[in-house]
Amino acid sequence: MSDLSQSQPQETYENRLKRMKMRSMRRGIKEMDIILARFADENLAEMDAKTLDLYDALLHENDQDLYQWVTGQKPAPDAYDGLISRISTTISGPN
Repeated sequence: MSDLSQSQPQETYENRLKRMKMRSMRRGIKEMDIILARFADENLAEMDAKTLDLYDALLHENDQDLYQWVTGQKPAPDAYDGLISRISTTISGPN
């Protein structure tokens, strides 16, 4: 059996950003569509590879959890804490 990762082309940087922007604006709940689409538009192009990886992982999280983390209803997991803070600041402005 062959390795699928070798048979499929590597995703380009541009395609990765497009995919992540699309995933940011097509969520399960409208609130997260709005929040993450705005964040992606304002921040994705400036992120380094490590932060893009973290944001990509965040996009796989449940919308209800994400909403509670972004709005401060529940604490975000440690791995996402800094990124969630950036998202919250983007939507509400600096404190």
